[in-house]
Amino acid sequence: MRLRSHPRAERLLGRLPRPTVYSALELLLLALVAVQAARLFWTVVTPVGPVGDWKGTSATAMPAAGAALAEFDPFFRLSAAGPAVVTSLSLKLYGVRDDRATGRGSAIIALPDGTQQSYAVGDEIMPGVTLSQVGFDSVTISRGGTPEQIFLDQSEPAGPAAAAETGPPPPEPPPPAAPPPVAPPRLAPAPAAPGPPIQFQPRTIGGRVDGIAVSPGGDGRAFRAAGFAPGDVIVSVNGQRVTSTEQARALLRQSGGQATVVVNRGGVAVPMRVRLNL
Repeated sequence: MRLRSHPRAERLLGRLPRPTVYSALELLLLALVAVQAARLFWTVVTPVGPVGDWKGTSATAMPAAGAALAEFDPFFRLSAAGPAVVTSLSLKLYGVRDDRATGRGSAIIALPDGTQQSYAVGDEIMPGVTLSQVGFDSVTISRGGTPEQIFLDQSEPAGPAAAAETGPPPPEPPPPAAPPPVAPPRLAPAPAAPGPPIQFQPRTIGGRVDGIAVSPGGDGRAFRAAGFAPGDVIVSVNGQRVTSTEQARALLRQSGGQATVVVNRGGVAVPMRVRLNL
């Protein structure tokens, strides 16, 4: 007996995509993403208590700053046993010769009686006192098996610097050159005497004077005040025809500077009443 499904269900099943390798990988990746999301959610909402209290590792105790500085020797004067002890003997160190290659050296030491001698490492300085080590500014002596140090005496002030040798006196500087002679100031030329306010010049036609041409002189104020214009030619003064410059000046002086003149202005006779100060 064969079972048949509903036609509608068959159509819905027919619409579903067929599984392939790529679709299976997609489903696997989606499942992994869902698992990671669930773990993240669980980490956020779960309190720390059930997991246990966190405890840090024990910190290493650091030595105190004072103890660290007490063991620091910037000049390398401390031995492994502790700070060096300065000897109380009446010994004075005057010089050292440090031999780093062989580990031996020598030093010049003054004894209590003031005598100075050179001692090498291992030599006996005094009964029971031997030189055991030489440094760059000190020596170590062994006094009954106890190390003691002697340092160079640097308390003496430095001597004055030697005076420089006097050489020949420096040459005297040459005398200053004489200043060049100063030229006398140039005087400005005297201003020229002002010319006449109005200039008169005869105009000749055919060998005879037919008028006196006038032109401005100086700043031209008198010429304009008299009423003249450039190019004017005086033909007559007070009704008399002029034939020379002297005649025209004489007629103007006789009239007291005020006269009636007729000028030829561009070919036109123009009568004028002028006032001149000649």
